[in-house]
Amino acid sequence: MSDMKSGTGSCLCGGVRVSVAKLNANVGACHCGMCRKWSGGPFFAADCGADVAFEGEDNLTVYNSSAWAERGFCKKCGSHVFYRLKASQHYMLSAGLFDDQGEFVFDHQIFIDKKPDFYNFANETVNMTEAEVFAKFGAS
Repeated sequence: MSDMKSGTGSCLCGGVRVSVAKLNANVGACHCGMCRKWSGGPFFAADCGADVAFEGEDNLTVYNSSAWAERGFCKKCGSHVFYRLKASQHYMLSAGLFDDQGEFVFDHQIFIDKKPDFYNFANETVNMTEAEVFAKFGAS
């Protein structure tokens, strides 16, 4: 795991700003059907834990996407802001939000068995299937 540091960023229009106390530089891609419908492709996210602060929360809309998670987006520009686990309030923030992406490392992919055949990434990554993700994190 890469060293954690703080990070800041914003949505496309700047209506939602984020500050993260512990930004994990390891970026992952999720290939589940919901993420692909939501983002038009895999969702690239950085693990940010629960210590996340928002400015412009009045521009933030939250969608209850499953029994265990919700997704946040800017209601002005539509930027995808986060995937959040409800029980722990654990955030996975869209990697594209961050002002400084220079230390990001694309190192893992989840729901790899749901990835469509029309794209592949050259990076060597740790890959987890849907069953492996649910077994590790207890969601179903």
